[in-house]
Amino acid sequence: MAANREAVLAVLAGIKDPISGTSVVEAGLVKALTVNNGAVRFVMEVSGSHAASYKAVQQDAEAQIKALDGVEAVAIVLTAHSTQKAPPDLKPSRKAEPAGPQKIPGVDRIIAVASGKGGVGKSTVASNLACALAAEGRRVGLLDADVYGPSQPRMLGVSGRPASPDGKIILPMRNYGVTMMSLGLMGNEDQAVVWRGPMLMGALQQMLTQVQWGALDVLIVDLPPGTGDVQMTLAQKADLNGAIIVSTPQDIALLDARKGIDMFTQLGTPIIGMIENMSTHICSQCGHEEHMFGHGGVVAEAKKLGVPLLAEIPLHLDIRLAADGGAPVVVSKPDSPQARVFRTIAKDLIAQGHA
Repeated sequence: MAANREAVLAVLAGIKDPISGTSVVEAGLVKALTVNNGAVRFVMEVSGSHAASYKAVQQDAEAQIKALDGVEAVAIVLTAHSTQKAPPDLKPSRKAEPAGPQKIPGVDRIIAVASGKGGVGKSTVASNLACALAAEGRRVGLLDADVYGPSQPRMLGVSGRPASPDGKIILPMRNYGVTMMSLGLMGNEDQAVVWRGPMLMGALQQMLTQVQWGALDVLIVDLPPGTGDVQMTLAQKADLNGAIIVSTPQDIALLDARKGIDMFTQLGTPIIGMIENMSTHICSQCGHEEHMFGHGGVVAEAKKLGVPLLAEIPLHLDIRLAADGGAPVVVSKPDSPQARVFRTIAKDLIAQGHA
């Protein structure tokens, strides 16, 4: 029987990283893994100061992989990059060929975080949810597919350009236990993305399939607001397990949220639930509570549509300051009431088998 990628990843998941104490897969050391006609090849990218410590790890990995049925040759390149190469051009060179939804190798589940309109806190929810799931011990990836306003690099405190050892495979960034990729890392922070639909669809497909995500329990995809090409491409090309819809209680936001739910329903994507963001505001000075965007609108809408309500998240200064500062509130103030809301959502998603 021919060896496959999953079998190799299973072996590597049992090999301990001497620095972090986790497996070499969880530590994100395994890059550019290929299994082809009995030949297994991958790069083990380590810190230059610890390279000598990994010789034994390299030899152990080679021996265990060679013991797999169907493996004839193993090539492990041990390397430490001191400089990062420019990322590959994400503009497609030719029109993408039609294909049905496909699983991303090594990724168990994909969850989209979406909103009907902008400004409702969708990206803030996505970053905090990813960090909350990581804090619960899940292997989490975050794909910033909000191509017109990629904000996850700022929210997760990530900078620099992703490396691409061979010009094809893209090595993602990592912070707070979350493996992350964003179009915002491919250009200047203040540079607009002026692309038509086919270019956007090609870029999304490449970020899904060419990024070396490694072994993940769940990949969170932060979508652009609305119902457009990116949402359709994700639902049609990736094996999407479900969508979370974020909205404020405001009537205008709810009108667009309904359209987002209808779009996912037409595309055959299950709705995991709705989140009411900016549900209420409590003054940090006097403690007075007020409902700046109304109250209970998402609760009523979720009940009307038969969709679970995952949480009501308050409008709080700490959440905004944490996002702007590059450390989501789940990371910067993990014991705060605001962080506990996101931790509760993460625990519920895990308990329900969504993450």
